[in-house]
Amino acid sequence: MMKKIVFATNNANKLSELRQIVGDSIEILSLADIGCHDDIPETAATLEGNAIMKAQYVHDNYHYDCFSDDTGLEIDALGGEPGVYSARYGGVAHDSERNIDKVLSKLQGITDRTARFRTVIALIEGDKVTTFHGKVEGRILTERHGTGGFGYDSIFCPDEGDGSTFAQMTHEQKNAISHRGRATAQLINYLNKNKI
Repeated sequence: MMKKIVFATNNANKLSELRQIVGDSIEILSLADIGCHDDIPETAATLEGNAIMKAQYVHDNYHYDCFSDDTGLEIDALGGEPGVYSARYGGVAHDSERNIDKVLSKLQGITDRTARFRTVIALIEGDKVTTFHGKVEGRILTERHGTGGFGYDSIFCPDEGDGSTFAQMTHEQKNAISHRGRATAQLINYLNKNKI
């Protein structure tokens, strides 16, 4: 019998991408697949804490092995902000334009624009919690470049690559070097090695 595991996300693109990577060795279920339409809390002080909190919520309430991710942009000149508050930095959850506007405003006149994206994936299987970490270093530009991607992609230029922002890259180019791509690769490797 194929192993079933829930990905605690409502992002259809992330879900589809992961299903393609895993293939038919493991069945990845969405929150909708298990009838979960809850507003899952994300109130921890760290990315790892939020990822674990979301996965634990699904595990405890719906009784499936589950994994969840949390991602943050850390800007050195802002003391690591927006960090765990990346999705709601501009005041409204998931308003990317307001989030970007706030970052650009706070960095105005600052020459040190080094930053990194970090993703933490937490996997809960029974009583066991395993985390996977991905990171990419880069810098924040002074204005938006590119129309692809999401979140802060249009102002983040990774150190690896040709000087393009994540928003200027193809899906494949971004995934090859991105924080989420790296953490997901570790998760997939673990799942494939430990599948039932």
